[in-house]
Amino acid sequence: MDIDHIWGGDLSVSPTGDIALVDGSDLTRQRILRRLMTSTHGYIWHPEYGAGVPQMIGCVEDVPAITSLIRSQIMLESAVSRNPLPQITVQKISDGLAVSIVFWDANSGTQDVLQFDYTV
Repeated sequence: MDIDHIWGGDLSVSPTGDIALVDGSDLTRQRILRRLMTSTHGYIWHPEYGAGVPQMIGCVEDVPAITSLIRSQIMLESAVSRNPLPQITVQKISDGLAVSIVFWDANSGTQDVLQFDYTV
């Protein structure tokens, strides 16, 4: 379990008024998104953590390189199954990127989808 917090949003509150917790597939999606959005070298104690996808917006966007980076980073999450491999689609959109990730949860064995747009 972890605190229910989606990147770029506020903390969630439980029905009893406490900070909401999350687990299962929701936690996996939350962790993937956090990893992808964290700047490279963004954590002083864990410089290898983070893909820095937002840092790529506005640069020469090399879709195959971004796709490869996303794949390598999400494979570091223990809840993402290695077989079958995640299916990742990255598309340029005006002022940003659209990302779709189809993956299998290693804990439950179920297929899951994470989609997000990141624009400047």
